[in-house]
This record gives sequence, C-alpha cells and structure tokens, in this order.
Amino acid sequence: MANKIAGTTYIKVDGQQFTLAGRITVSTSTVEREGKVGLSGVAGFKESPRVPFIEGDFHTTEDLSLEDLEEITRATVKVELANGKNYILRDAWCTGALEIDGAEGQISVRFEGMAGKEI
Repeated sequence: MANKIAGTTYIKVDGQQFTLAGRITVSTSTVEREGKVGLSGVAGFKESPRVPFIEGDFHTTEDLSLEDLEEITRATVKVELANGKNYILRDAWCTGALEIDGAEGQISVRFEGMAGKEI
C-alpha cells in the first residue's frame, strides 16, 4: 500500500487561510551544528541557535494584502501537510521585503518565530 507523502497543503496565519501556490518549507529546528576539523582530524562540532521558520509561495488573491503581511509581528502560523504532519510557529513575524511576481500572480513570504514544533 502506498503512503501519501505530498500534495494538498494548508497554511493559516492567526486563523486566516492563505492560498498556497505550490511551495512550502517548514523548519522547526532550533539549533544548527557545524563540524569542526583541524589538521589532526575532526575535533567535534559547534552548535548555534537557529530561528524556526515557515515560508512559501502564495497566490495574490484579492484578500491578500502586502500591508497586512508587513504588519504581522506576533502571529501563530499553522501548516497542515498532505502526509498528515502538522506544524506550528508561535510569536511569528513576516520577514524581508515582499515582492509580487505579477507574471505568476504570487508572492514569496517567510515567517520566522520564537518557537516552532510538530503538533
């Protein structure tokens, strides 16, 4: 029996559902490790804090406002993936300059937050 691993995905920001255009990336990792090596071989690793994020491409529907996106600073972002996994990002803000791709009718948006986890 085959398992569904990709496909229909939903994203909500403070309960408002966005229309996903096709790409979504979720990272709830809070640390990043980097291997350290010297002339005598591997010494170990360096561990640094990392900001969890959710980012994706959204259709520029009538109810999606750039001004509203730019105002997001303490949101709850929830993603429901086709494989049944759900992720939540708390105290999230919208990052970066927002740019609309008029030819495709979509915008790339990245949310970073204080905490993210699989639910």
